[in-house]
Amino acid sequence: ARRSLASPVVSGVLCPCGSSHGSAVESGSAGGGGGGGSAGSSGRSLCEASEQDRRLRALFQKLDVNRDGALCIHDLAVGLGRLGLHRTELDLRKIVKAGDKDLDGQLDFEEFVHYLQDHEKKLRLVFKSLDKKNDGRIDAQEIVQSLRDLGVKISEQQAEKILKSMDKNGTMTIDWNEWRDYHLLHPVENIPEIILYWKHSTIFDVGENLTVPDEFTVEERQTGMWWRHLVAGGGAGAVSRTCTAPLDRLKVLMQVHASRSNNMCIIGGFTQMIREGGPRSLWRGNGINVLKIAPESAIKFMAYEQIKRFIGTDQEMLRIHERLLAGSLAGAIAQSSIYPMEVLKTRMALRKTGQYSGMLDCAKNILAKEGMAAFYKGYIPNMLGIIPYAGIDLAVYETLKNTWLQRYAVNSADPGVFVLLACGTISSTCGQLASYPLALVRTRMQAQASVEGAPEVTMRGLFKHILKTEGAFGLYRGLAPNFMKVIPAVSISYVVYENLKMTLGVDSR
Repeated sequence: ARRSLASPVVSGVLCPCGSSHGSAVESGSAGGGGGGGSAGSSGRSLCEASEQDRRLRALFQKLDVNRDGALCIHDLAVGLGRLGLHRTELDLRKIVKAGDKDLDGQLDFEEFVHYLQDHEKKLRLVFKSLDKKNDGRIDAQEIVQSLRDLGVKISEQQAEKILKSMDKNGTMTIDWNEWRDYHLLHPVENIPEIILYWKHSTIFDVGENLTVPDEFTVEERQTGMWWRHLVAGGGAGAVSRTCTAPLDRLKVLMQVHASRSNNMCIIGGFTQMIREGGPRSLWRGNGINVLKIAPESAIKFMAYEQIKRFIGTDQEMLRIHERLLAGSLAGAIAQSSIYPMEVLKTRMALRKTGQYSGMLDCAKNILAKEGMAAFYKGYIPNMLGIIPYAGIDLAVYETLKNTWLQRYAVNSADPGVFVLLACGTISSTCGQLASYPLALVRTRMQAQASVEGAPEVTMRGLFKHILKTEGAFGLYRGLAPNFMKVIPAVSISYVVYENLKMTLGVDSR
């Protein structure tokens, strides 16, 4: 019943030709279904401005329940409910926020008209992206293919369910008119939004730098929103890393110094650090860890975009295996560029009180005593760790995303904060678990010269030594504080990210 009522309401807004108010050009040029390519030109001749205005004002008055000349959330809830269009409060807030230009919390008539026009343009772009055959109609196979291109796997039966919710004439295909009628008085809930809702690596910073970069839409690139996302992500990472720095330093100490004969525990480790250098010593190495966020994020993003062009895909959004390939290569390029900072971070975290006066003094000492090669100790295990970390992190996140979308996404692709945090935490944890032995060997190789008289060892030799003297458990020293920081790091980075987005003027979904 709800679906059958939705169409007459929206059709009352539209011109008889099937093109929308003020959007005849877009409708005609896009060649949507129903009216065909001539819909735009016929619309211009058949529809007078006064008729459009009358139709829009009639709908506006139906929705303006309290007759104050503006639509608030309550007006929309009651008005749309009377017309058979039932929306959640979150949906209504999105509509008001999208159209509210003067930020007074409601839509006047001009804002309402502008919202409908702008919204239809977005719907037209989505319709065209789904219409793979370019025949003006969307069928189940096209929905399956579009979702698969974005890394979301659904069955044809599930695609048919999506079709049935919009198909008014029982053809099991959707033309432009059906698509527009269903979505026009609804906040955008389209397939590309799945990517936007499920942002991952930009949001979550657990102190590791091996994640695959996020995708940005064409609109985000054109409007410059991409750099604001990156700045917000960098700021969130800086706050998150600073808040969890004591656990990160404890992890490094346990990776390097813990053994069967020197069994460090978490409480004992913190006590030892505070006794040796006071409470401030808990943050040793954090400065360089925060400083490297900016250059690494910038290099990774630029490399990722160039590699995408080299791959030569014509898809706006990469498939999963393409994302893994491009992301891993971009990660390798970024890590190679800033790797000396990684070595400095380890040395600064392990330093004794008074050993170095600062980062530059530490770098000068390493260069003078060990040479330039010291800045690339542990480089090979670090590079090898990118594939298992990025691959498993991405695979687990995509699996969890698909599971949620198939089982619980009824009316929206928006998973909510809790689901996002849970998926990010689980996938990051699995990625770290898979690459942790390589990370431990990398850290020990980076720290070699800080241990007096330590012999030069290779990655293979170090693996053999650890397995022989400590067993497989020795490859996971420091894992406990590493996992302890994941949940607070993800939570803090998400909260800071969302607040920085608002400050920078990034549109929230």
